[in-house]
Amino acid sequence: MQYTSSGALAPVRGATANHHELKVWPACFAAVVSGAKPFDVRLNDRDYRVGDALLLREYEPESEQYSGRTTERWISYLLQGGSFGVEEGWCVLGLAEHAPLPSGISDTRLW
Repeated sequence: MQYTSSGALAPVRGATANHHELKVWPACFAAVVSGAKPFDVRLNDRDYRVGDALLLREYEPESEQYSGRTTERWISYLLQGGSFGVEEGWCVLGLAEHAPLPSGISDTRLW
């Protein structure tokens, strides 16, 4: 069952979710949209957290312009750098297509 977010995300561990707007090159953007790439590797310069919303904006590096295409994802998993071959200061973000369910909701049939 599909549902949409009203823009308000469920807090994670008492913190409020953040919204991040990120540049994504065309090949990676297409792979995320198709579902082939449900993750992203990023410099962790934004204190990413599970539950944060990401607005991914397709960016053309040759022309240094945005294409106008966007997609929204939420961080479902966060692997911090310094382990598993991920360099310190970097992270791997697991991407979800849907916003996290509000606290206390576990069944989307009730949503």
